[in-house]
Amino acid sequence: MIKVGILTVSDSCSVQEREDVSGKTIREMLAGEKFEICDYKIVADEHREIRKDLIHFADDVKVDIVFTTGGTGLGPRDVTPEATAEVCQRMVPGLAEMMRLEGLKKTKNAILSRAASGIRGNTLIINLPGSPKAVRECLEAVIDIVEHAVDMLAGKGH
Repeated sequence: MIKVGILTVSDSCSVQEREDVSGKTIREMLAGEKFEICDYKIVADEHREIRKDLIHFADDVKVDIVFTTGGTGLGPRDVTPEATAEVCQRMVPGLAEMMRLEGLKKTKNAILSRAASGIRGNTLIINLPGSPKAVRECLEAVIDIVEHAVDMLAGKGH
C-alpha cells in the first residue's frame, strides 16, 4: 500500500469560496487497493504554508508520495514549485517533464506549467496543476511510474 498525502494549494478553496474539485479528482483516481490517502489539506498560495505542510507530510506523517494540486502556473501567487524545490534534497525532473509532454498532446498551454517533482527523505513530492482536467491528465501520465519510484526510495532497487 502506497501512503499518500494530498495538498491543495488554492486561495479560494482555503477560504471555502470554491470547492476543491482537483483534490477530489486525485482521491478518486487513487481509490483502490494500491493507494491509501493518509492526509489531506487545503492551504492558501502562501510560500511558507506550502513548505510547512510539505515538510509535515514527509517528516511527520511519513507518506510515500505527496501530490500537490495548484500553484504551478505563471500567476504572481503561484509558488508551489519554489516551495517544493526548497524542501527537497533531490529533484526528479523527469516526472514533471512527462506530465508536460503528455499535456502538450492536448493543449500547447501545458508548456506553461512550472510543476516540479522531488524527494524529501523517503517521500516523493509531485506537483500537479490546479484544474481538475489537467490533474487527471497529468496523474494518468505518471501513475504507473510512481509505484516503482516508491520502491526505489525504499531501497528495493531498479
